[in-house]
Amino acid sequence: MRIIIPIKQVPETSNVRMDESTGTMVREGVESIINPLDLYAIEAGVQLKEEHGGSATVLTMGPPSAEKALREAIAMGCDEAILITGKEFAGSDTWATAYTLSSAIGKLGAYDIILAGERATDGDTGQVGPEISSFLDIPLAAYVSSIIEITDGKATVERLLEDGYETLRVELPALLTVVKEINFPRLPTLGGKKKAKEAEIPVWSRGILEIQEGELGLKGSPTRVDKIFTPKVLRDGMMLKAHDEQSAQNAAKEIVKFIKEKNLLQ
Repeated sequence: MRIIIPIKQVPETSNVRMDESTGTMVREGVESIINPLDLYAIEAGVQLKEEHGGSATVLTMGPPSAEKALREAIAMGCDEAILITGKEFAGSDTWATAYTLSSAIGKLGAYDIILAGERATDGDTGQVGPEISSFLDIPLAAYVSSIIEITDGKATVERLLEDGYETLRVELPALLTVVKEINFPRLPTLGGKKKAKEAEIPVWSRGILEIQEGELGLKGSPTRVDKIFTPKVLRDGMMLKAHDEQSAQNAAKEIVKFIKEKNLLQ
């Protein structure tokens, strides 16, 4: 079984910065990690490899520093990794990102299953996985919480919905986007870290993928961020502290007074 896992390197939540002129996220010089939900996709892929045999290939599109995320995935149990990088990829929206990744997957040749995190914590759109399946014209199962079995060229999976669960059976090859309920990601082993350190990671450019420059980055992105601003809080708040019975009574009176003044009870 050949498993492919597209991942993304994202800034740590506290380090997110935006370029107001381009409307894109600043990634250079920012401490980054593997997108948390992609860790569950990596674990699911490694588990499938251990159960059915085969290999797990991880790939990402990003700056050269994204190699760190790929090596971490290898340390967790993936067999090989591919880095897609180049200035022409910068500023890609979900469409351009999915197109690039699907082109890379197509170049890898035959595969059985693609596993992706449900969404990325920086964009939070959940669009790239489904768009990859659309570009590749393969079945999609989103929000997968369990891979029940893979037999006879088909995968039976359980999807997490707002009101319960749904069981699907999809033809392979297929793409699954997974949620965190699917497993608990393992920690890299010492042997895995050694393998990751020694691994040679191919670097693919636009030329290798044979993609026109107009289909990449900002040029190939049909969506744009029109404006970025930091919301301003224009209202004032009042804190009422109740240390004892008297102060609690005073606080209650202030609340009642506020409700009456604002006419909140009709």
